[in-house]
Amino acid sequence: MKETVRVLLSEEEVDQRIAEIAAEINRDYKDEHVHLISVLKGGVFFTCELAKRLDMPVSMDFMVVSSYGASTKSSGIVKIVKDLDEEIAGKNVLVVEDIIDSGRTLSYLLSYLRKRNPRSLKICTLLDKPERRVTDVSVDYTCFQIPDEFIVGYGLDYAQKYRNLPYIGVVELD
Repeated sequence: MKETVRVLLSEEEVDQRIAEIAAEINRDYKDEHVHLISVLKGGVFFTCELAKRLDMPVSMDFMVVSSYGASTKSSGIVKIVKDLDEEIAGKNVLVVEDIIDSGRTLSYLLSYLRKRNPRSLKICTLLDKPERRVTDVSVDYTCFQIPDEFIVGYGLDYAQKYRNLPYIGVVELD
């Protein structure tokens, strides 16, 4: 099966929206320290671009949480592949996601992180697919709501391809 990628959001649109979301976060946190948790692999591109635009002190950690494998649909089974390196108790934690669709992975992750007693726990996502939601999750910062299509680029992949695209595209399978 051959795939092609159609541009959904240009590099310029994504860059502008990240700057707008960063401005919101800067207002909300002012001079407080924020601990970013990037959900790898897809979230690293967005996390780095977001972090460059934040004015407050920032620290970072990374997690790998999987529910996809090489498929275009979530398996529904969530597993933590890589846990945090640092403690988050007492910290303002901002989980940075590439995309939220079913909400299962994020719901599981939030429950897992709350047990570690952060001072605050908020969510920031590049992309949100509310049509696919099966588990209710509250997202604090959303760059784009998108239709129910399989998205790649800006860190998101299809079978480990297309992460490096500087825009958000839709995979079309021929």
